[in-house]
Amino acid sequence: MISRVKSMILQGLEALPTDIEVGFSRGIPGTAIVGLPDNAVKESKERIRFAIKNSGFEYPLGMKVVVNLAPADVKKEGAAFDLPIAAGIIANQYDISTRLFDEYLLYGELNLNGQLKPVKGILNLALFARDNKYRGILIPAENANEAAFVKGVEILPFRTLKEVIEWIQNPSVKEPYTQIPQPPPVYSGTDFSEIKGQYLAKRVVEIAAAGFHNVLMIGPPGSGKSMISRALPSILPDMSEEETLQTSLIYSAAGLLNRTDYLKVERPFRSPHHTISDVGISGGGKYPVPGEISLAHNGVLFLDELPHFKKTALEVLRQPLEDGEITISRSLTSFTFPARFMLVAAMNPCEDSLGVKNGDSYGCTDYQKRRYYSKISRPLLDRIDLQIEVKKVEINEITSRKSAESSANIKRRVVTAREIQLKRFGNLKKRIIFANGQMSNKEIKMFCPLDATADTLLKTAIEKFDLSARSYFRLLKISRTIADLEKSPDINIRHIQEALQYRTMDLFHYSP
Repeated sequence: MISRVKSMILQGLEALPTDIEVGFSRGIPGTAIVGLPDNAVKESKERIRFAIKNSGFEYPLGMKVVVNLAPADVKKEGAAFDLPIAAGIIANQYDISTRLFDEYLLYGELNLNGQLKPVKGILNLALFARDNKYRGILIPAENANEAAFVKGVEILPFRTLKEVIEWIQNPSVKEPYTQIPQPPPVYSGTDFSEIKGQYLAKRVVEIAAAGFHNVLMIGPPGSGKSMISRALPSILPDMSEEETLQTSLIYSAAGLLNRTDYLKVERPFRSPHHTISDVGISGGGKYPVPGEISLAHNGVLFLDELPHFKKTALEVLRQPLEDGEITISRSLTSFTFPARFMLVAAMNPCEDSLGVKNGDSYGCTDYQKRRYYSKISRPLLDRIDLQIEVKKVEINEITSRKSAESSANIKRRVVTAREIQLKRFGNLKKRIIFANGQMSNKEIKMFCPLDATADTLLKTAIEKFDLSARSYFRLLKISRTIADLEKSPDINIRHIQEALQYRTMDLFHYSP
């Protein structure tokens, strides 16, 4: 007899079907796992044997046990095949024949006493089961909340291998899991009411949040750049169900989904250290996993001290900033991860800068500035929409008892502007766009017409400051967002003038 159990292979974010076939034969006693298993799968043999014995079942003795993981030409990795392999061995040993093995997917790790441990990729498994018309999934109990977000598929969580086999023999002993309502997200980070002064920087961050634009802040240490960046998520619109699902899929595949919070409902805020490697930023590895740019999908990627990052790591950002995704190629296959994020970067005016009292000079020569900024390529700077200088905060503002505007008030304006944009882009058929920062050149020409005065001003600025074509289109995007914040249907000269103020690196030629 050969028993067959259904499961899943996770490749990046893509789920592929796999069959676990178990057969016994005469020969030298032992267990062989074939079908391109990695070391984690190969080493599961002893773990599964102990789990079966400690669950009250007999492991086949004096027999050759062969486990085939099909399809045989796809690499199998991780410990999540423990449960389907153990179920297949028990089904063969006790001659359990049931259609449930064809209707349900099994996925989970076992420990030596037969208990099920949580695994990554459960959300991907539930979606795969629903989309491929499986009746349900059998998973570890700690993954139940994660899987229950997906409707239209039965979720059956178990704590032990013994419970799984008892249910297979008598499905009436357990009802499918019902999702416990998830509480709304409560942002616990920095509020804008805590930030004194820096009105220009706050305005820029508000524009960035309203239009999903990238930001670069240049200023001396202690001027509030990091604090403003960390407050940015507090004014971003709440994630939609689709965005929550997209983000949670990435975190589930990376094994970072919090078991108590069910799904990733807060917009991500990722702040990697400047020593991070290229692979840490982009994703990849021997078995590719999402990198920081994918973990920041639908949220914010904050890079403090931008020039201290390796230049090769920064150059990785260029293509995802344009396309909203990154493809990692290997010799036999390739993986595509979503990477639509807001880039927020901060840096000093020069490598060893200390602001002086009035904040108008930092003791940097032009040579020092150029050497410092040369670590950032011009093509990357072109992709950063908003670039501003952040001055030192005056002591009178720091000690003032007057309350600054709260994040809640700013968020209301941002949400209103986003609603205007969603309505504007709602009729597009070929692309799904939710913010101005995602517009292509074709859509910019469609939605960002200028009157004669504004057009003349913008053309003059482009010629005078020798701006690139990409900078031209990004200025139009920023102007469109400023107009949306004012609820203005048209872009006028004031919007263009304000947008031009936010291209510091272009206008003052700080870059090489």
